[in-house]
Amino acid sequence: MKNLIAQTQHNVGNTLNGIGPYSAPGSAAPGIFAGILSTIIGIMTLIAGIWFVFTLLIGAIQWISAGGNKASIEEARGKIFMGIIGLTITISAIFIADFIGSILGLDILNIAAYIVRLAP
Repeated sequence: MKNLIAQTQHNVGNTLNGIGPYSAPGSAAPGIFAGILSTIIGIMTLIAGIWFVFTLLIGAIQWISAGGNKASIEEARGKIFMGIIGLTITISAIFIADFIGSILGLDILNIAAYIVRLAP
């Protein structure tokens, strides 16, 4: 049989398997994929939360120490506003990731389920 560029003899005729409900029966790939995504989302959410608190505190300290200077107050208000916008985007991203995960049939926001499932 003639081999094509993206084929070898052992996979000719095999079907392609997807993720979630479209994966091969007994395949661990969806769980591993969802576990990696869950870990990445958790770490990014933690970093965004820390960044929000840091930005909010810096803006508040800058506002308190402005001493009536309108330019400093506006700069502090801008920092606080950007922190709130960042937190809003982070929370929206969590809901969007959950929605996409439900479409793909993956629970990518539940990291504990994948840790328990993949543990030896």
